[in-house]
Amino acid sequence: MIRVQGLEKSYGDLAVLRGVDLDVAPGSIVALLGSNGAGKTTVLKILATLLKADAGTATIGGFDVATRPADVRETISLTGQFAAVDENLSGRENLVLVARLRHLKDAVAVADDLLARFDLTDAGARRVATYSGGMRRRLDIAMSLIGDPPVIFLDEPTTGLDPQSRQEVWTTVEALAERGTTILLTTQYLDEAERLADRIAILHGGRIIADGTLAELKRLFPPATVEYVEKQPTLEEIFLAIIGEAA
Repeated sequence: MIRVQGLEKSYGDLAVLRGVDLDVAPGSIVALLGSNGAGKTTVLKILATLLKADAGTATIGGFDVATRPADVRETISLTGQFAAVDENLSGRENLVLVARLRHLKDAVAVADDLLARFDLTDAGARRVATYSGGMRRRLDIAMSLIGDPPVIFLDEPTTGLDPQSRQEVWTTVEALAERGTTILLTTQYLDEAERLADRIAILHGGRIIADGTLAELKRLFPPATVEYVEKQPTLEEIFLAIIGEAA
C-alpha cells in the first residue's frame, strides 16, 4: 500500500533523509521510530504531499506522490502531533464541518456514526474545550476517517497524553487496523511500538537501519541470559489499576 524508495530531503546544508526505503503492506500497522530530528515527520509530510522530496520515489495505493498528488490526497488522511479540532464547536459540529467540506451526503449521520464508533456519543453535544486529552485525540482521529481513507498517517499520536488517554488511543488504532485500514505511525515511545506495530522501522542518520517484526528485531541480539527476577508493576500499571478501582 505504501512504497518508499531512495527518499532524500535536505534543508540547506542539513541532509535529513539520505535514501529512505520502506514498504507498508495493506491493513498493517508500521511504526517509524527515531530520535528527535531523525526525519520521521519529514517522511510523513512527503508522503502526504505537503513537502517535495529532493530525490527518490514514493507511492500510496499505486499513486506517485509527486506526479499524482490529488489521487494521493483522496487516499490518505494525516493526524498531526496536536489535535486539529475547533474547541469552540461541539464534537458533532467538528465532524459535520469536515463531512461537509468533503461534500459527503447526510453529514449529520456521518458525524453520529463516528461519535458512536469512538465512544463519544454522550459528549457529542459538548464543546470540545471541555474534552479530556484522550477525547480530543479520539475526535481528531475520527475526523481523519471521514470519507473512509484506506491509509492513515499518525504523527506521534499520544504525545502529551496521560496514561489512560494513551490506552484509549491505542485501542482506537487497533480497531482501525482490524477494519483493514493501513496505518503508518511515528512515535518516540517504544512501548507504543511494541503494543501496536506489526512491523517496526528504525530511522537513524537519514536511513532506515532496521526493519522487521519485533521478533525479528530481537533476533539481532544475542540470546538473553535466563535469570530469576521478581517482576514489579510499573508506575503506569499502578496508576491505571488505582484509577480503575476508584471508578
